[in-house]
Amino acid sequence: MVQKLSADARKAFFDNHPAWSPADGKDAAETKLQFSDFNEAWGFMSRVAIYADKHDHHPEWFNVYNRVEITLTTHDADGLSERDVAMAGFIDALRP
Repeated sequence: MVQKLSADARKAFFDNHPAWSPADGKDAAETKLQFSDFNEAWGFMSRVAIYADKHDHHPEWFNVYNRVEITLTTHDADGLSERDVAMAGFIDALRP
């Protein structure tokens, strides 16, 4: 089973990933991205989807035209885990 981040690791995650913020009402991280158009947003989502499938860890997300909102949490751990840290790093590397 995947372990939930410790309080220190959770703090370090948010310190090291300033584009992410704590989600309201659950142990999760959120970010919002804006792209030049729908095609660019969809391409980004496709790259993240391929990564997610390979790592068996899928984000919660919402897309309208050029905006993508993402929430990361590990349901098996009932909160943030190292899987979310890795996913956030991958997403941040693709950030426009």
